[in-house]
Amino acid sequence: MQEYELTVGQVAKRCGINVSTLHFYEQKGLIKSLRNAGNQRRYQRDVLRRVSVIKAAQQFGISLQEIQQAFSQLPNQRTPGKDDWTQLSLNWKAKLDARIAALEDLRNSLEECIGCGCLSMSSCPIYNANDKLQALGKGAVLLKNIENKSKNG
Repeated sequence: MQEYELTVGQVAKRCGINVSTLHFYEQKGLIKSLRNAGNQRRYQRDVLRRVSVIKAAQQFGISLQEIQQAFSQLPNQRTPGKDDWTQLSLNWKAKLDARIAALEDLRNSLEECIGCGCLSMSSCPIYNANDKLQALGKGAVLLKNIENKSKNG
């Protein structure tokens, strides 16, 4: 077993993030540490790679929840290696492609819907063909439904 030897400050500096970010990642179960006799956090060296994967995934728009879910699929909560990254990136690529397609649809239809204001009109080609969402009320709250749909693929 690897020794827990890096301090929280060393990991933060090496990864280019704040100490509070490491604490947050740990709270979310994305990384782990042990406490030494003085109750100070110590990390294994492989946490550097794990944080790098988190940062890279976030740059691609992957949520921490999606990252945590992907990490939980790895045997024994191991740090992702090259083959793991290949699989993770393939899965995330499909989600990103769906988001890109949704954004392209929005961009291409933007001129048609920008003036309506309520986004629940029967003529809205993006969100509400045939006014199906009338029962949910009016307003941009409907954008949240579409945003969640694109995030969940």
